[in-house]
Amino acid sequence: MNTSQTWPSPAKLNLFLHITGQLDNGYHSLQTTFQFLDYGDELTFIANNDSKISIYPGVEGINDEDNLIYRAAMLLKPFASINAGVDITLHKVLPMGAGLGGGSSNAATTLVALNHLWQINLSTAKLASLGLSLGADVPIFVHGFAAFAEGVGEKLTPVEPEEPWYLIIWPGVHVNTGEIFSLPELPRNTPTLTLEQLSSASLGNDCEQVTKNRHPEVAKALDWLIEYAPAKMTGTGSCVFGQFETQQAAEAALQKLPKDMHGFVAKGINQSPLATKLAQLTSHH
Repeated sequence: MNTSQTWPSPAKLNLFLHITGQLDNGYHSLQTTFQFLDYGDELTFIANNDSKISIYPGVEGINDEDNLIYRAAMLLKPFASINAGVDITLHKVLPMGAGLGGGSSNAATTLVALNHLWQINLSTAKLASLGLSLGADVPIFVHGFAAFAEGVGEKLTPVEPEEPWYLIIWPGVHVNTGEIFSLPELPRNTPTLTLEQLSSASLGNDCEQVTKNRHPEVAKALDWLIEYAPAKMTGTGSCVFGQFETQQAAEAALQKLPKDMHGFVAKGINQSPLATKLAQLTSHH
């Protein structure tokens, strides 16, 4: 039973992010397009029969009970055999508070991998609805396809945007999503678009200005990147991304990156590495 499996936990970008209103429960209604990157964390799972769930390394200052990976595993435990357990090792490369969806992606990978490893066989839709309780971005990672998202991010329509190369810059600051969404000056009344209008509308990120105001490092990164390529912030930040036609062009810009910024080059992809891995494993049966 002691088989070890390593699964990808990719980053996402919000190609645009519009806030179209605020709901009575304090959540915001939004419209965004999610695309994956061929870059991210990895999680290694070793199933055990002592019904324990352990995670290495633990996240500093976070109890297991609050760790999204642990919470995702616990959500599935009631569906598994009584003594199903797992040892999970997280290989982290994605920064936290960066707008790349790292924590949500880790939770989604845990759901998809354990559904397979523990042989629970819940549907993708069921996994996604379980995942929604962990965070608004978890379902997109569970489904694993680029999508136009509405509502609080849970209404997903698959889309196929271009798959360019991106230079992603992490300005070295953590942005608290809840804090940005609670700011009174955040725009909250961007008109709702139809899917048809997406291709012709001018699309921005409604969080960009307020995040730049609070974190000058984000403004600085954006100002630098926009000299090389069309550039935007992802999510509530702090990462910004520029779009390039070739890997070479993105790498050339990366070479010029100022010393106080961190960057990496990745390809935008419409099918997530997680979905690809699952498809490979399930086709072998």
